[in-house]
Amino acid sequence: MIRRNLRLPASGAYSSLTKGRTSMALSYPKLPATSLSFSPKISQKNFPFKPAVCSSSFSSSSLSSSSFSLFNPSPSNEMAPLTVDKLNEHVVNAKYAVRGRLALRAEELREQLKANPGSLPFKKVVNANIGNPQQLDQNPITFYRQVLALVQYPDLLKNPDSELLFKKDAIERAKFLINEIGSVGAYSHSKGIPAVRKSVAKFIEQRDGFPSDPERIYLCAGASIGVTQLLSALSTGPTSGFLIPIPQYPLYSATLTLVNSTAVQYHLDEKKGWATNVDEVRSIVDAAKLQNIDLKSIVVINPGNPTGAILSEQNIRDIIDVAADDHLVIIADEVYQANVFVGEFISFKKVLRKLQQENPGSKYDSVQLASIHSTSKGMIGECGQRGGYMELTGFHPEVEEHIYKLASIALCPVVTGQVLTELMVNPPAPGGDSYETFISEYNGIFNTLKHRANNLYQAFKQMEGVEVQEPQGAMYLFPRITIPQKAIDAAKEVNEVADEFYCLQLLERTGICVIPGSGFGQQEGTWHFRTTFLAPGDDYAIDLVNFHKEFMDKYRD
Repeated sequence: MIRRNLRLPASGAYSSLTKGRTSMALSYPKLPATSLSFSPKISQKNFPFKPAVCSSSFSSSSLSSSSFSLFNPSPSNEMAPLTVDKLNEHVVNAKYAVRGRLALRAEELREQLKANPGSLPFKKVVNANIGNPQQLDQNPITFYRQVLALVQYPDLLKNPDSELLFKKDAIERAKFLINEIGSVGAYSHSKGIPAVRKSVAKFIEQRDGFPSDPERIYLCAGASIGVTQLLSALSTGPTSGFLIPIPQYPLYSATLTLVNSTAVQYHLDEKKGWATNVDEVRSIVDAAKLQNIDLKSIVVINPGNPTGAILSEQNIRDIIDVAADDHLVIIADEVYQANVFVGEFISFKKVLRKLQQENPGSKYDSVQLASIHSTSKGMIGECGQRGGYMELTGFHPEVEEHIYKLASIALCPVVTGQVLTELMVNPPAPGGDSYETFISEYNGIFNTLKHRANNLYQAFKQMEGVEVQEPQGAMYLFPRITIPQKAIDAAKEVNEVADEFYCLQLLERTGICVIPGSGFGQQEGTWHFRTTFLAPGDDYAIDLVNFHKEFMDKYRD
């Protein structure tokens, strides 16, 4: 095996081609303090190009036994018929930082507190590592749950007191859905319930001002399934390249690992509010072509995860230009479109249709776009119900046949998730019995999230050596932190990345679980962490401020 190091210059910055099978850790990587260190183990015989790996990539030998024991089986496992070396290597190498080492340690601490209250220097564990609203006190919206209860147990409709328990419009919606679905315990159409897809199409038309075809809409068990199906369909092997933003949501690098493809990184511009530098993207595209990478797609997350940034219409136009020129499928991850605090959300579908309208018969007519939305985020926050949709625009019918085939192999999306998708895109109408309660609950959740985001933002602004962008949207802040050299040296002594070292100490001292920037990718020489702003109360922000001061004082140079 050959170790290779490669850096591709792009517009004065470094970009990298990341071999999908070696990126984003399930437990965090033990690497030197750098965010663009390239050290994949690949065979020159099998791979004619030279991939490079971001900071969260590593070889299995870099893991300690305490962080991922699967790579260091105990003697008692050596005689087992099935061992790790016999597993699919792409499964073994798939990494997903959001539920990695820190999240596992947080669960251990939570169990310790249950078994022995008072044994730790904090009273509870705060899972700020993942956007899971209802885990952190966000209440379900009444209308959604009333309809869901009725479709789950239709006999409630026969109860003479049902109109005392449920709002009239909730009963009417439930009856409509039951008539369209039958039992939620039965399989639906593989694309999803036709009536629900029609509601989604109507929602898109009202949002964008352009038509939407229900036959181009695929309901999904959460946005992740849509992403997986797309990447699986588009990938044709290791030379298949997918442009992904850095920092990124690790779903993309993990899935590219599983399908044995190459993640081609483009860095978002932190100094410009995490905007996409299209000139740099073009340079990276050219560099990838020189490496014989067959670029398939560009992934865009808007609003951003982990950055929370909102793309401007001009930025979206520029990205569509790149896709049109280089025949790239656009995967627009728009699951946070309702979480916008500054500016406005503009969909890729709307901008594409405007470009086509402004330039009839042009290159924009051949652009292929997959837009993804979910019931897990926004004010609905129903992560565990697994609902969402994917709309395909501009895809050839024969290509769609194979995407449909993948949906068929999975049989159908979760039917109750489909019900929630219908409710998300078709909320109570003004004048309905549920409307006033719905608006009150919806706005209450929105205003609470906005307040918590600003509260956390102000806390970060007080902290020594911390820079953070104003919260624009999504559910996260991604502050840049200065880590003293003494702390970096201490992290090396225990074989940890510096930002992971910081986050582990934060967890052990305060019970707050966040994810280091090395789990998402970051520019060389910088350190970050991602935190949600879902946690209730002010104690969360106060604990962060106090810990940071203690950390800086302890390791001050």
